[in-house]
Amino acid sequence: MKNTLRNTLIALFTFSSSAFAAGTTSASGGGLLISLFIGFFALIIVCQLVPATIMLIGVLKGLFGSASKEVTTH
Repeated sequence: MKNTLRNTLIALFTFSSSAFAAGTTSASGGGLLISLFIGFFALIIVCQLVPATIMLIGVLKGLFGSASKEVTTH
């Protein structure tokens, strides 16, 4: 059991040494294309929020609004 644990830790530290060598973890080298890609999907999400908000307001008005009056004829 000790040998297995020792070998696992040795393999873990051996193969992850290149990750420790990185100076920073920033992804600033993305460029314009990645920014446009993320912005496009953010625009899609925002455009879906507008109808969802209108529908939520309609549902809330229907639930908490005054009850409709029934019309009776004589």
